[in-house]
Amino acid sequence: MEQKQQRGFPTEEVTLPSKGLLYPKESPLSKGAVEIKYMTAREEDILTNQNYINNGTVIDKLLQSLITTPIDYNELLIGDKNAILVAARILGYGTDYEFEYKGQHVNVDLSELQDKEIDESLIKNNKNEFFYTLPFSNRSISFRLLNHGDDQKIANEIKGIQKLDKKVNVLSTTRFKHTILSVDGNYEKSDVRDFVDNQFLARDAREFRKYIKHVMPDINLDIDIDMPDGTLEEGVSMPIGVGFFWPDAGI
Repeated sequence: MEQKQQRGFPTEEVTLPSKGLLYPKESPLSKGAVEIKYMTAREEDILTNQNYINNGTVIDKLLQSLITTPIDYNELLIGDKNAILVAARILGYGTDYEFEYKGQHVNVDLSELQDKEIDESLIKNNKNEFFYTLPFSNRSISFRLLNHGDDQKIANEIKGIQKLDKKVNVLSTTRFKHTILSVDGNYEKSDVRDFVDNQFLARDAREFRKYIKHVMPDINLDIDIDMPDGTLEEGVSMPIGVGFFWPDAGI
């Protein structure tokens, strides 16, 4: 992160894991970096706003307040948002992050977290579209990496479905419907949705999830933890919530 100055407030430039390669060239995000300001009392008010906490928007409200680059927040890829999240935490409260895991106290140095390496050869003309052949059915699909706006659409669609039946779980299929762009060259949305509902093999879906994680630009939030019995638990996902920013708040 490189320190700058804007409107009397110090800011830092945060490099995006995507390097800006998946945004339209006219988007400020295509530069591969954004500026964020240091946290103030205003941001602490956001972190303790009960309405934001209850409706699950507190982290997004915080980041929107911190990002000084004039971006469309809905365009922000999930992996890039994660990187900004970690940078904001470091600027606000330092590099040490402590949490409990299976009754054990864990301390992480956030400055040691690294961006994932991405295969730039898969990205053409700043287009967010990737291609994959499902290993068991041999169907060819293309897909996109989701951004913040997509996550909001998915959440709203799921809420609408659960109003009719609260017990139904459609998270995986709904995310697939918003992720997959085409099946065997067919980009018709209704056909893609039909494929997900009626033809998408479970074992293909599992491998597809792995491939999405492989190609998605992100900061690596998986850590290894030494357990008291001498074993090593690898690839533990670091918990992130309101307490990630302000653990003393008890939220």
